[in-house]
Amino acid sequence: MASRLLSSTGARALTSSATGTTALRRSFQSSAPRLYAEATVTLPARKPMGAFRGGLFGFLLGATLAGTGSYYYILQDYKTSNELLQDDIYALQAATQRMSNYLTTLEEKIDTMEKKRK
Repeated sequence: MASRLLSSTGARALTSSATGTTALRRSFQSSAPRLYAEATVTLPARKPMGAFRGGLFGFLLGATLAGTGSYYYILQDYKTSNELLQDDIYALQAATQRMSNYLTTLEEKIDTMEKKRK
């Protein structure tokens, strides 16, 4: 591997006068046809979007975003109102249960008082 590196045509030996060491350096070269071929590549022309397509696309995008926002707002409002309604139903159920217990105790007291009178 080292012999290939030393014998390559792109490497040059340089001698430093101060240290007397030898260093290898590769030179960078590019051929003229390749250099100019890369510079002359042209990109295909983009077709302009146009006012009608742009307006239609903008309208559809805006309608979709507005619909999505409205949907999530209504969904959140629906969940909140359902939670409040459910809490009210539980409170009404608890009040009905307390009333039922109170009435049964009153009926028992009335029955015991009537038995005492007899």
